[in-house]
Amino acid sequence: MITVNADGKIMVRRCLVTLRPFRIFVLGIGFFTLCFLMTSLGGQFSAKRLGDSPFTIRTEVMGALESRGVLRRMSDMLEMLMKRMDILARLENSTDFHKGDEARFPLDRFQPAAGLMERIQAIAQNVSDIAIKVDQILRNSLLNGKGVDGRRDQCEVPRDPKYPDCAGKVEWMRARWTSDPCYAFFGVDGTECSFLIYLSEVEWFCPPLPWRNQTAALPSPPPLPRVQAAFRNDLAHLLELIGTGKESLSFMKKRIRHLAQQWLRAAQLLEQKLKGRQRDQKHILIHIGFLTEESGDVFSPRVLKGGPLGEMVQWADILATLFLLGHSLRVTVSLKELQSHLGVPPGRGNCPLTNPLPFDLIYTDYHGLQQMKQHMGLSFKKYRCRVRVIDTFGTEPAYNHEEYATLRGYRTNWGYWNLQPTQFMTMFPHTPDNSFMGFVSEELNQTERQFIKSNKVSSMAVVYGKEASIWKGKEKFLAILNKYMEIHGTVYYETQRPPEVPAFVKNHGLLPQHEFQQLLRKAKLFIGFGFPYEGPAPLEAIANGCVFLQARFNPPHSSLNHEFFRGKPTSREVSSQHPYAEDFIGKPHVWTVDYNNSEEFEAAIKTIMSTQVDPYLPYEYTCEGMLERIHAYIQHQDFCTTPSPPLPPKAKSPAMQSSPSPLALSPNATHLVWSPSVSRDLHAWPPVASLQVWVSEPQHSCTETCQQHGLVCEPTFFRFLNKKEVFLQLSITCDSTEYEMNHLYPAVAENVHECYLQKEPLLFSCAGYNPKYRRLCPCRDYRKGQVALCRDCL
Repeated sequence: MITVNADGKIMVRRCLVTLRPFRIFVLGIGFFTLCFLMTSLGGQFSAKRLGDSPFTIRTEVMGALESRGVLRRMSDMLEMLMKRMDILARLENSTDFHKGDEARFPLDRFQPAAGLMERIQAIAQNVSDIAIKVDQILRNSLLNGKGVDGRRDQCEVPRDPKYPDCAGKVEWMRARWTSDPCYAFFGVDGTECSFLIYLSEVEWFCPPLPWRNQTAALPSPPPLPRVQAAFRNDLAHLLELIGTGKESLSFMKKRIRHLAQQWLRAAQLLEQKLKGRQRDQKHILIHIGFLTEESGDVFSPRVLKGGPLGEMVQWADILATLFLLGHSLRVTVSLKELQSHLGVPPGRGNCPLTNPLPFDLIYTDYHGLQQMKQHMGLSFKKYRCRVRVIDTFGTEPAYNHEEYATLRGYRTNWGYWNLQPTQFMTMFPHTPDNSFMGFVSEELNQTERQFIKSNKVSSMAVVYGKEASIWKGKEKFLAILNKYMEIHGTVYYETQRPPEVPAFVKNHGLLPQHEFQQLLRKAKLFIGFGFPYEGPAPLEAIANGCVFLQARFNPPHSSLNHEFFRGKPTSREVSSQHPYAEDFIGKPHVWTVDYNNSEEFEAAIKTIMSTQVDPYLPYEYTCEGMLERIHAYIQHQDFCTTPSPPLPPKAKSPAMQSSPSPLALSPNATHLVWSPSVSRDLHAWPPVASLQVWVSEPQHSCTETCQQHGLVCEPTFFRFLNKKEVFLQLSITCDSTEYEMNHLYPAVAENVHECYLQKEPLLFSCAGYNPKYRRLCPCRDYRKGQVALCRDCL
């Protein structure tokens, strides 16, 4: 019997297991080599056509050194494998495996080893030859590339004081130009000349290259003639523009259809009021960012489940308003559509747009604003003056100014955009620093008013809150209310009644809008439990003849003490669930009481039951009121050409003092007005004749100060009173006057007689107060029922 060496047995087993996967591995190496060569060489030749994909160009540029290195490493690996196989073969010859017939069957499996080694040697040699050839091709390609235009190797970074950032930008391009395919799309190929061409012709950090002026600089196309806007009398085309595919879009279209007759009648009334005044038609992009898939679109799935509808109500009304005013609209609810309409180049958003922006105005929200900034590159800074941001709760200047917000602790996830504060447009007129966009509520005709008056049930109440969580912990209030009134709810549920809703409440479930309207027309009371804040439902209830009862917050809710407001770009203190209803409507339609005081709460219910009220809707929330307001904004708000106020003097010499004040003391000597002897700024809007300058008390903001005098704060007027002479006109003693960045300035610290003027125009703010300061406040009058417009603003 032949004995077999134990080590030999182990070696044989290892070889048998190793050789078969090894063949597969060698085949994979060959396939990978072929793919790599196709990619590298294909990129070399296709990259010469600038119309090709930017990814091909990037492959060509990056492949030069990497291609040689990878091929050499593959050749080295194959040589190492060949050496190991040679060692195995020598080990095989030194064993006793060939001595017996019984051991011959393993040797049969070793027979292909010699042929396999020959193949490995051949592959290694081929890879080595290919590496040499690729190296030659790449060298020739680079040499040829340097000869393009005869100047590709002759460009030097210009030292032009008019372009101080040029050298730094070229340095950045050297290190980072492959970080975004958009650079290759514009012809950047890693050479100095391509950097300078891009930075001078696509961006604007470097001076134009002299030898490119004749061929590269294209003349700007002449501006197209302006088309005059004409009021429309049909909403069918708007419904097509909005599109389909989302429950939120279906909701908006239903709302527009429901209010169509009121919209069309309001458009006719405004057209008559304007008496044929000429209006340029604007090209407007409406990008509803919160409905895009990239932002999560949490609203659409909740439309039919009691989710918040306030934002969609407002957007539906914005669409109807802009369309009826006669402007050309494009509507997007996807990032892909946004990129297409803007002309975004392929890549990651670091390059400017390929063409001038085709829109005069862009209406979007914070989500859309972020998407635009991400994909527009430098063009965002250039065109951001055309943006209008729909912002429910408002953005105060202290949060909007990036540097100031960062230094003073006002930075949040939603602020720091450095826009003009009036580019933000709110749902209610709670932040005068922003523009008031608003929405509309349905108006009643005389027949409907009479029906409501005769069918009101004085003992019927409807609770404001479609989500069960709003009812949690409200048992005490509900028990008191139940003593006097039948309580109805519209809380969403799928199968079982929500446990948060008491058994004595008649819950109708989530109702369609028209059925909810019918419920409000019967009810006497619409009661809120503190949330949601500032929604459209209370105005709808008041418009349908209900009394709105809400809680007074003590202390007021704000970002300092309430989670809902934390992170929002505002320090506004909310004194009740619906401050607009409290401040601008009030009793008998709105009652604001302390819910923690059971006696006050119960007394309010008794009084409301015996109080007769008629349906009421503020003019600014009618279709005509919204059309009028947005028409005025489009005609007069221009953030792209309005000149900034002059910079403050850098020295205190008399020759460098600011211009004389255009203001004069009022006849009763309590405040300042525009001086009759000074010509009015014809470009100022609102008109300067509406201006009044008042001095605040230490604990009051300019918003509060103006309200106390029956006026509203107008931030665009700050530039007229940001002068040292104004303090003198108001008999304020200033031992010193300094220019600083502070959203409370201009102001005076009376205890030390120090006066402060505003250094940064973006920080002019109606909001904010400090016990140390009395602020100079620019106030104006306003039209009855239309707080956004002064008496002469139309």
